[in-house]
Amino acid sequence: MNRSSADRLRRLRWVLTAVFTVMNAIGLIVFAWLIVDTDAESGEKQMDLELAKVTSTVSRLIGRDGDAVVTGFIKTDEINRQCPQFAVLAGDTGSGFSDHYSDRECVRMDRAVIEDLAVQATRSGREIFGYKTSLDDQTVRVRAQPFRGESGYLGAVVAVSNAEPTLGDHDQLVVWVVAAAAVLIGSLALAGHLIATRAIRPAVAALEQQEVLLAETAHDLRTPVAALRALAETALRNPTQRGDLLPRTVRLASRMGSIIDGLLVRARLAAGVERLAAQPVWLDQLVAGVVEETPTEGASVTLTAAPCKVMADPTLLQRAIGNLLDNAMRYGRQPNQPAIVHISVAGGRVTVADHGPGVDGDFAEEAFDRFRTGSGSSGLGLSIVRWVATAHGGTLSVYNAEDAGAIFELALPVLP
Repeated sequence: MNRSSADRLRRLRWVLTAVFTVMNAIGLIVFAWLIVDTDAESGEKQMDLELAKVTSTVSRLIGRDGDAVVTGFIKTDEINRQCPQFAVLAGDTGSGFSDHYSDRECVRMDRAVIEDLAVQATRSGREIFGYKTSLDDQTVRVRAQPFRGESGYLGAVVAVSNAEPTLGDHDQLVVWVVAAAAVLIGSLALAGHLIATRAIRPAVAALEQQEVLLAETAHDLRTPVAALRALAETALRNPTQRGDLLPRTVRLASRMGSIIDGLLVRARLAAGVERLAAQPVWLDQLVAGVVEETPTEGASVTLTAAPCKVMADPTLLQRAIGNLLDNAMRYGRQPNQPAIVHISVAGGRVTVADHGPGVDGDFAEEAFDRFRTGSGSSGLGLSIVRWVATAHGGTLSVYNAEDAGAIFELALPVLP
């Protein structure tokens, strides 16, 4: 399906929104990951620091006489009754001292796991830390610190801390970070869409005005161009009639020039290059002049006018009234009957009533974008009238008369 330039430009705003959202989402995801990873590391460091205080303190309380180990000082210290819990184990070194477990059991641990950690630390001569699972299926943080004697490492102090509170806080932070990131991404998507829409709006409006201008130019010039060609062809075939046809040709050319000038003025006004040449205008006199200068072509046109003054651009207003009258004479007639048009002017309102088939109700809302009558004819003349009305702060309305025909009402602000 072929799309207009304005439609393609409207689709571009979705592309811009997607690109803006994806780029910001990537940044937010990386930032969220850094926050989560930093919090996890911070939690582990905090637990390791707490365990290191326990293992270091207990190591200083261990008495050593050569390779003999004495744990009696530990039993009398307050740390023996606090959490985190700990154990002093010989591992598999055969040092001969009795294993010591702190009096308070903060977490139920399998002693085989604790002894295995002590063995690993004693053999390797380095600290071992990590996560283990308690007998209650809780996640715990452990730290095993070996201690030396004269002949080498004699055993290790193993401390155990419940990691569930810290991990729970970390999980809660993850939930909040994910939720906040999702909200921010949604907000950024909305903001990006609004920004893209606002940025593209002037270009879309310019393209739409260009398309309307081209359509209206084709609409307004189609009839005079066809008539001009017919006159030229008639003059070629009948040289004796050239004297009569030449003045008509000049008038048509002048009319085409006026149409082009009017369209260009509208385009420049819409683009902001020019401003309305508004001035006080007697609306009744202007309408009377338009009616007098418009060829009726067999139509019956009557005018009832009361003096009223408006602030308007006379040239544009004349063209708008002319379009209303032209549409009424062209479409406001019964089949094979001359058009009957009545124009009334009062209180800043110009009402053009005809006795045609009226406006099709299915297309009443579209009448000013692409005018349709009950006979099925269409055109763009009334879109110009609506634009002129809007540019002057007025309105253009259409409705069907009770008996027959359509009524178009152009309302403009009245000067005091």
